[in-house]
Amino acid sequence: MKRRPIMNTDKLFEPFEGGGLSLTNRVVMAPMTRAQSPGGVASPEVAAYYRRRAEGGVGLIVTEGTAIDHPAAVSHPDIPNIHGEASLEGWAQVVKEVHAAGGKIIPQLWHVGMARSIGELPNASALPIGPSGLNLAGEQITEPMTKNEIQSIVSAFAKAAKDAKAIGFDGIELHGAHGYLIDQFFWEKTNRRTDEYGGDLEARTTFAVEVIDACRRAVGPDFPIVLRFSQWKGGHYDARLVETPEDLARFLTPLSNAGVDIFHCSTRRFWQPEFEGSDLNLAGWTKKITGKPTITVGSVGLDSAFPSVVTEKNQEDNIELLLERLDKAEFDLVAVGRALISDPAWPAKVQAGTIGEIIHFTSDATKTLY
Repeated sequence: MKRRPIMNTDKLFEPFEGGGLSLTNRVVMAPMTRAQSPGGVASPEVAAYYRRRAEGGVGLIVTEGTAIDHPAAVSHPDIPNIHGEASLEGWAQVVKEVHAAGGKIIPQLWHVGMARSIGELPNASALPIGPSGLNLAGEQITEPMTKNEIQSIVSAFAKAAKDAKAIGFDGIELHGAHGYLIDQFFWEKTNRRTDEYGGDLEARTTFAVEVIDACRRAVGPDFPIVLRFSQWKGGHYDARLVETPEDLARFLTPLSNAGVDIFHCSTRRFWQPEFEGSDLNLAGWTKKITGKPTITVGSVGLDSAFPSVVTEKNQEDNIELLLERLDKAEFDLVAVGRALISDPAWPAKVQAGTIGEIIHFTSDATKTLY
């Protein structure tokens, strides 16, 4: 094996203690929908898939989005559930395999809201739901959620969190990003409510605050709760919740106070500054504002918009820039997505300095579950 020590990766592979988590290193597997769980049940192949990433050196795995107990939670029959005996048993086996390989794992709890089209599986008759019944284009599709519906969803998130703890997961992540249900309450384009769940930026966090609070009560004070959020939405990459650090503070403070332990700050490219006048990215600003640990994510191990032509050199530059920011403590953890689909040993190869042996991501890698 040709070893080429090109950079000091020690910081990336330092242990991490914070937010209720104790990890062997700073590498996180980002949640990525694979739709390889027929009937909503994670199979032995799914368990092997996640175990390979733990064996490859990932410190924390965040699973693909898992459907909470609501008929319109997701939009594909092979997305895993996190409710029902068979699905929970499937996840229990995943947890067992990851722990046996020395890794930690948390599920991402998911409801897609109005990002689901009418008639989509697994429950074609279930209508999509959202704060105002508006899709991401701002079009009226269904009626706004009633308060009873809102409370039933809050309870479903809490039940999923309780079950996740019971079957051995190491924490939970709430999917509040990318234009899905929690994010639809955040975004003024999809939340036009005039009750306590709508209004100004802080008021639009009310639904998320109730979800976080209910999950905290369900799992107790010491079980880690991660919240993933983003400015951008699916298909709306220029969307923004906030324009200034001051507005970001107004947005984050209620969520932090509600009981979030770690913020997973989703951007498309980790190296891009979030606001003018500062080089800090979204994770950097979030850590500065809340004082809580943050995860950065966005094209780690890839070459901006052109992952199909990644070379050893530009991948090296990408990782070098990441390490510089991590060394400055701009953020605490680093989520790696597509690079881990193609090569489960990505962390081990980075640590060993064998960057040239990393299997580069291409779209073909998404067609199999390896």
